Amino acid sequence: MSERILSLASLTVLELSPPQMVEVAARAGYSHVGLRLEPATPEEYHFPLVADGDLRRRTLAQLRDSGIRVLDVEILRLKPQTVVADFEKLLTVGAEFGATELLVAGNDPDEQRLTDNFAALCDLAAPYGLHPHLEFMPWTDARNLEQALRIVENADRENAAVLVDAFHFDRSASRLEDLADVPASRLRYAQLCDVAGPRPSDMAEILRQARNERRFPGEGDCDLLGLLKALPTNIPLSLEIPTVKLLEQGVSGLRRAQMAIDKTRALLARL
Repeated sequence: MSERILSLASLTVLELSPPQMVEVAARAGYSHVGLRLEPATPEEYHFPLVADGDLRRRTLAQLRDSGIRVLDVEILRLKPQTVVADFEKLLTVGAEFGATELLVAGNDPDEQRLTDNFAALCDLAAPYGLHPHLEFMPWTDARNLEQALRIVENADRENAAVLVDAFHFDRSASRLEDLADVPASRLRYAQLCDVAGPRPSDMAEILRQARNERRFPGEGDCDLLGLLKALPTNIPLSLEIPTVKLLEQGVSGLRRAQMAIDKTRALLARL
């Protein structure tokens, strides 16, 4: 059995520049990283890889020197006013980094238009070897596994996939039995973390937890073994585990990245 890909997601170490992040991933024993080419929120500090050619060159050099590869690039938002052709530059950069997966959020309440734009994005991404993944999140317009899968299947593109994030899977009340029925071709990687406590009734609190306070695998209440068993065997895992409290306590990006991969390996050993 080939070694499972474990990738360090940007959100886990958002304070690090891309070259620093690649170095940390190498030191902690990851094989891959995910690069954030577009910020997820206007507030977050962003390293502009698409606009900054020098930063891109330094990141590519660090990737080359360390042997780390890029799994996914993020995050494209499909909104009512989105013009899919505008994403071309970002796709070019993603391909330059050798990424194969592309993370997409659905922020359009018109499901038909969202589906059409997702299909158009799949067509635009195909020549770059990129597979757009619609990530369901309960506060977006792809709220849960069922809706995201419907949009992806209706888009009807070979390179279209659904992204399962353990946090959103839990908080959207998606079901393991439904996940087990998803065609393996639609699941090319997944995001892993643990989730603590009951589901908050307040969506703003769910969003705050998602962006700031997740748990390392085995330190929450999620049935992660059940989740992994319902996913394709050996699916690549992106470890997306923001722990802002630890960051504020002065725990380094390297240490947090190390905790994430150590806890993940301990979980995988129980599979």
